[in-house]
Amino acid sequence: MNKKLFAPLVVVTAVMFAYAPVMVANALFEKTMGLVSKIVYFHVPSWFAMFSAVFTCGIASALYLFKGSRRSDAIAVSAAELAVLFGAMGLVTGPLWGRKAWGVWWQWDARLTMAFLLELVFFGYLLVRKYGGPGAEKLAAAVGLFGTAVSPFVYVSVNIWRTVHPLTSVMPSLPKSAPAMVPPMAASAVAFLFLFAVLLIARIELGRQQAAVDELYLAREDGAA
Repeated sequence: MNKKLFAPLVVVTAVMFAYAPVMVANALFEKTMGLVSKIVYFHVPSWFAMFSAVFTCGIASALYLFKGSRRSDAIAVSAAELAVLFGAMGLVTGPLWGRKAWGVWWQWDARLTMAFLLELVFFGYLLVRKYGGPGAEKLAAAVGLFGTAVSPFVYVSVNIWRTVHPLTSVMPSLPKSAPAMVPPMAASAVAFLFLFAVLLIARIELGRQQAAVDELYLAREDGAA
């Protein structure tokens, strides 16, 4: 992305993150859970950002495997790191909400278990990249494609197996069932998606600079030899 566009995106993201908590603070309390219910305004958007990162990694990994695009590989590894980051946010905020809703910090139900496994898949992607040796980039790309392919099952698992999580129909029904939740949820979701975009662009640029430095070191070593 053009550097002239990056700065305004950072400003918009900052404004969104400043505004979203105000909307969440003014949102109505859920009658049974009270203040704890407001965690959902951060828990759900963190998963939005995580799945955005997952699909970005998957698409970029496919382009790298089939076209050999180095830029696509850089995008894939950057998105994988963000998938782990936002996935960790979701896995931390979930138990905070679940402790009040279910009376326990963790339930090994279908969605929670699959979300945890998906987090491990992308953590494994990063381990393969770092310690896989020669050819690790292509192996990691295959791992990224696998994670992307199975990620939809995390979302639909609540419709397939018996689970403590609400069905997938809950979120689309919010405008009718709980219209007051829509504005703060939308504001938080947009803020997290903008944050994902900002971090992705920054990480890709950092990777480009790291590669340039590595090339300079190699050129210096070749010259010394």
